[in-house]
Amino acid sequence: MKFFRLISVLEGLSLITLLFVAMPLRTYADMPLAVTYAGWVHGILFIIYGATSLIASHLSGWSVWKWLLVLLLGVVPFGFLYVDRMIRHEASSSGEAGATQSAN
Repeated sequence: MKFFRLISVLEGLSLITLLFVAMPLRTYADMPLAVTYAGWVHGILFIIYGATSLIASHLSGWSVWKWLLVLLLGVVPFGFLYVDRMIRHEASSSGEAGATQSAN
């Protein structure tokens, strides 16, 4: 799950970079290569994000709807923050449940 969180954050940051850095550079500074490079990086990271989200969904037992939500949040600016929070919450609640069971 740590790898998925890392990919999620990297993919989200690449989307933010593409939208708020590269696209304005293309429009206002006449630098079209900024979008080309940022777009490639974001595209590759999004493909990895989609694959790892499917694996994480299978390993965590998510419903199809939850997986689709996580996948959709990959294309929403700052959506990765919600995904990261959701995964951290899920990990902490499963950690608490495991600690409670081992104490009994």
